[in-house]
Amino acid sequence: MNGFESKWQRLTTAARQAPETRDAVAPYGFATRIAARALGDERPARTAMFARISVRALWVACLLTLVSVATNYLAFASSEDDEQNLIDPVSDVLNAS
Repeated sequence: MNGFESKWQRLTTAARQAPETRDAVAPYGFATRIAARALGDERPARTAMFARISVRALWVACLLTLVSVATNYLAFASSEDDEQNLIDPVSDVLNAS
């Protein structure tokens, strides 16, 4: 065990005295590549396709909503008898049985 300790001490002192050989400068063009990747708009094809389809589906849903509201409003406004337009779910259930 004593031999291990002395060898370990020699190795650690040699490691502390070793010169720094690592290069502290980034490779040529590194910053340019990082900036290009960060600012680039590279979306996968599936994501772009899903985005286009979902936006179109949203527009179709809005259009259908507006058409249905307008149709129901016109049907409600065109009837003359207000009593006929009232919805009574209790009488509907009792009449059905």
